[in-house]
Amino acid sequence: MLGFLFPREGNEFFDLFEQHAAKTEEAARLLKAMLDNPAGPADQARQIKAVEHEGDQITHHTIEILHQTFITPIDRGDIHRLISRLDDILDLIDSTSERLWLYEITEVQPEARDLGQVLVNAVAEVRKAMTQLRNLKDRDAIINTCKEINSYENEGDALIRRAVARLFRDKMEPITVIKWKEIYDYLEDAIDRCEDVANVLEGVALEYA
Repeated sequence: MLGFLFPREGNEFFDLFEQHAAKTEEAARLLKAMLDNPAGPADQARQIKAVEHEGDQITHHTIEILHQTFITPIDRGDIHRLISRLDDILDLIDSTSERLWLYEITEVQPEARDLGQVLVNAVAEVRKAMTQLRNLKDRDAIINTCKEINSYENEGDALIRRAVARLFRDKMEPITVIKWKEIYDYLEDAIDRCEDVANVLEGVALEYA
């Protein structure tokens, strides 16, 4: 009768983390393709929206299980923070693609393409870290992956500064500046949320290793 209180050695939570991270990486790669070639922005944005919806379902399922489980493999708060930060990344990717479509962007700034690649790289490391979470005894592997994510966040910060400076230096039309500044903000926030995931993971690794 009490079987539902005990996860299968925590595997179900780890499965859900990995599933969500896979969806997040899929969306990041779709966004990078959109930035490289915004040929059909409406269809490209719809593709990303569909992936984001699948991620939402995983998030809701994770929280539902969390409320039904008495003993969890890691701290309950860490589980909630991890799935929430993963969901934030996916939401921000979706918001970026939506703005590219709504603003009818046909010529993409080179820094935006570079930021798209940084986001893909950071999310790929997040996905890697989710697989490493199953083996908390290997603390160094998790921490090294977190350092990689942090390095991509630093790279993203440098690109954002360069991108915003060029918006004003090149004396673009005010409406163009406003559009791109918002898109850059979403890209920056998505990369920052990757670092948030890394910070939670590092804390888990140090606590449970």
